[in-house]
Amino acid sequence: MLPWLSLLLLFLPLLLIIAVKRRQGQLQPPGPPQLPVIGNLHHIGKLPHQTLWKLSQKYGPVMFLQLGRVPTVIVSSPETAKQVLKVHDIHCCSRPLSEGTRKLSYDHLDVAFSPFDDYWKEVRKICVQELFSTQRVHSFQPIRDEVIQKLIDSISESASTNSLVNLSQKLMSLTASLTCKASFGMSFQGSKIDNDRFQMLVHEALQMLGSYSASDFFPLVGWIFDWFTGLHRRREKIVGDLDAFYEEMIDLHLQENRQGDEDFVDVLLKLEREQAALGNAQITRNHSKAILMDILLAGIDTSAISMTWAMTELVRNPRVMKKVQAEIRNQIGENARVRFENVNELKYLKMVIKETWRLHPPSPLLIPREVMSEFQINGYTIYPKTRLQVNLWGMGRDPNVWKDPEEFLPERFMDGSIDAKGQSFELLPFGSGRRICPGILMGSVMVETALANLLYHFDWKLPDGMAVQDIDIEEAPGLTVYKRTPLELVPVRF
Repeated sequence: MLPWLSLLLLFLPLLLIIAVKRRQGQLQPPGPPQLPVIGNLHHIGKLPHQTLWKLSQKYGPVMFLQLGRVPTVIVSSPETAKQVLKVHDIHCCSRPLSEGTRKLSYDHLDVAFSPFDDYWKEVRKICVQELFSTQRVHSFQPIRDEVIQKLIDSISESASTNSLVNLSQKLMSLTASLTCKASFGMSFQGSKIDNDRFQMLVHEALQMLGSYSASDFFPLVGWIFDWFTGLHRRREKIVGDLDAFYEEMIDLHLQENRQGDEDFVDVLLKLEREQAALGNAQITRNHSKAILMDILLAGIDTSAISMTWAMTELVRNPRVMKKVQAEIRNQIGENARVRFENVNELKYLKMVIKETWRLHPPSPLLIPREVMSEFQINGYTIYPKTRLQVNLWGMGRDPNVWKDPEEFLPERFMDGSIDAKGQSFELLPFGSGRRICPGILMGSVMVETALANLLYHFDWKLPDGMAVQDIDIEEAPGLTVYKRTPLELVPVRF
């Protein structure tokens, strides 16, 4: 007995050292104090990306929050974003299933969101082939020219009468027309849903996806709270209206005398008729509508938001406006239109767009991920079932990354070392890793071409009596961040 006791005493210090090191290796990230039951939900403000950035300045670039029953980690630096989106992408590329996501994906269809799921891989492959490949993006040039020309003609009418133009609305209508025509072979303007209602539906759906729902954080009783606050009814209304739009669109594609080339909806309907299996699921009508929902919500508002914020910042910064217009007009000359092939020569315009994405990323908090297997960031252990988000908005304002971060200075991208394609972790408007947006090229081309035309054809003035410092740059809440008040300017024909 004594020899065994002596041996234990001999190794006890070593065992204690191992235990301490193990605990140190499994440290939980720091975070603000929690309240009983709700955890840190009281710390989430109306604009979560802003309140989370303020908290991360105190608690660091890896921050832990307990949101009801949901453990959540927020990362807010390029280094930690790289660890999440590249180094440990394989451990955390699943998606948490929120109540809003469930409704907008037709009750999830019992199909996993994981990129390792065969269904997910097949759907992404079809979307890339039919919509987002370089060849397909080039093939949409006539549609882009058509919708941009309609925009220019509409603004020219306002310029002739010196009238205000609601650019926020015009740009939303532009991207909606392009997305619907390129993806669905039709315009929402031919639908029973009018322009304003259609735009409101898209905005409300994204606001719903970006909001915090009680049922997400308190599964057993949260739905009662959502019912009393009207959130449940609001969800049902939005989903019902969008579903009616898809049904109308599908019915038009099923007409025997329909004219036009095969489009994305035709591809999905063909898969339905053939009872094709994508991975572990056989395609049904609800699968088709869920896929169309993703295309619609991801494709319409993000480009419009980027263009609205770009025009806002240009009006607020006359020096930059004058410089980018001079580049475009010198390059294009007396041509009637800026075309896709001209855009690659507009280097300063590309810098303006990058700077807009830095200050105003369309999705300020990347869509949440869910951790599947344990890993570490900066020595902190991140456990399975933890919700993980990257705060792009905060990263774009980090003084440790950017000089004069609140200033709109496109020249900071002069050397071209930072791109927006998911490999430069200082600037991630489309995300990165397995969950990167497949529509990078389509979105970039739309923003560049439309902005170049707006800046080529018109000079822009503020309404009478309004000064630059009066421009409202407050944000509206949601998964994507709109300018709270519409951007209204007076166009002057060049």
